[in-house]
Amino acid sequence: ASASAPVAVPARPAPSVPESLTELILRARELHEQGHPGDTACWARLRVLTAARDYRHPDDPAVGPLVQLRADLLTDEAYTARNKDEFDEAVALHEEAAGLYEDAGLAGHAAVAQACGLLAAAEAPTEGTPDGGPADDEAAATGAQIDALTAAHASIVRLHQETPGLTPHHEARLLRLRASALGIRLQTSHREEHIAPAHAELDLLQKCADRHRLAGQSSGAGLLRATLHALSGDLPGAVTRIDALLVRLRSEGPAWHLPRTLGLRGRLHLGLQDPQSAYTDLTEALRHAAEWPADSDDQGRYHQDLAEVCMHLGRPDEALRHLTRAAEQHLRHGSRVDGFCAYSNAAQLSVNLDRNEDAIALLDSVLTEPDIANGELDDRLTAQLRLTRARALHAGGDLKAATAEFAELAAESAGWDDDPGSHAMIAGETAVLLAETGEFGAARAALDQALAAHAKVPRYEQISNHLREAARLQAKQQGKEGLRDARALLADAERVAVAADRDGFKPMGRSLETALAYEHGRVNAYVGEYDSALAALDQAVALLGDLGPADERLGEWTECVRLAGAVEGLYMERTAPALARVDAAIARLTALGQAEEAAPLTELAAQIRDE
Repeated sequence: ASASAPVAVPARPAPSVPESLTELILRARELHEQGHPGDTACWARLRVLTAARDYRHPDDPAVGPLVQLRADLLTDEAYTARNKDEFDEAVALHEEAAGLYEDAGLAGHAAVAQACGLLAAAEAPTEGTPDGGPADDEAAATGAQIDALTAAHASIVRLHQETPGLTPHHEARLLRLRASALGIRLQTSHREEHIAPAHAELDLLQKCADRHRLAGQSSGAGLLRATLHALSGDLPGAVTRIDALLVRLRSEGPAWHLPRTLGLRGRLHLGLQDPQSAYTDLTEALRHAAEWPADSDDQGRYHQDLAEVCMHLGRPDEALRHLTRAAEQHLRHGSRVDGFCAYSNAAQLSVNLDRNEDAIALLDSVLTEPDIANGELDDRLTAQLRLTRARALHAGGDLKAATAEFAELAAESAGWDDDPGSHAMIAGETAVLLAETGEFGAARAALDQALAAHAKVPRYEQISNHLREAARLQAKQQGKEGLRDARALLADAERVAVAADRDGFKPMGRSLETALAYEHGRVNAYVGEYDSALAALDQAVALLGDLGPADERLGEWTECVRLAGAVEGLYMERTAPALARVDAAIARLTALGQAEEAAPLTELAAQIRDE
């Protein structure tokens, strides 16, 4: 098999599903207690049998009453709902199951079901305060979730303390839920004071699991311990924990915990900037996952993580394959949102690889899915799919269709009062397309919308980019006639840059100040204002300052010098100073060992000498 693709491994045969109804019920419960993925097939078979009109429940004390089996099946459904992040559904199912367990006189089972319901309710996304802005809403929602998890933990502790006659399995399950509540709280809050309580609960779970030889709970505790180290920022400590756990799993089992453990180690290695080790771990996680019955959507997650790793390794084609496989896996397991997100990412990557027709075909297919076509999917995700399609149309040269789609999305996103930041970006991108088509009045109106939304939730870098690009397009297309409006756009971009600097914002790409100075140079050059253009480009070079050989801004510096040399030597016809400028820059780049960066300058120097 090639090193670039996961090796396909035949699935390990699932434990056989017993023909005897009594044995089937007992086997399902045994596998469930072990956490074995083979319980899924047993519950599925039991769900079919119990739904039949002629179903007769075994009269066997070992099996228990029918109400217990009904509760077991509801519990299995609740776990499935929880794995899909359908928290409200999971809560309702767990609560119904708890009631049935109580009717059957099974206090321990009922306590675990109630605790699962409490945790699922606390995990459900919460709303922010209605009167605050989006940022305030987000902070309020986070605070509310932290409070909910704290309260859920306290309630589970009370359940644990007040439920008599707990079996070791039920005690471990309750301890695991207690530890999970505090682990999720730490993940939500990132507060240092939440680290120690989470570890303390894990200590209790580990002691219980070791005392009663509960291998599944012990390895689960080890996995959660490594996760806590990662959440605390201790990635090396997390890897050390994971390595020790893997040794134990390979020698003692349970083997079906290997995929998730390897998956976590892969994500940790990626966090430690070691994509090659991450690739090895995640590929092995996929291989082991294929050996077991698929009871969850883990394989979709591994493919998605591998796609990210492949991008870090510079293998975009393989990343695209993994994204497609991730989408297929997500949808196969009913994770519609995750599946459509993966397809959206695959389409965007196809656009980046200049495979625009592939991206459009994929998105056209996805957008005809019934739950999207009927408006059942989250409107923001549908908008993201349409946005990616519009970008593909734009990249593919269909400017008219792309502009129409962007304009429609901008109009829809204007009503997203809870997400003005997204509207700012969509409206800004729409403005650029309108400017490309020469509709500068409509472009200015779209940019005003973007700036109004940006004032609520800043998107400094994107808004600055859109303003500068619209200014460039207007100057290029309209010349002196468009200069006043172009300069007004650049003045807005300057205000954005000043506000970004005041707020301590650090852009992912170019400095907003140097990018703005460069754009002033380009706009003035388009309209023949060469002295102003040269002054702006000199300012951009000065802002960049002295650069070292490994400085990521060398390309930007070279482009500023190139355009300044072109303005001075070709348009202002000041040959000597232009050549002095360009030749000095070539010498500087050569001394830094960046002769390739100097190629555009060498070509320009030759052109200036020829002319």
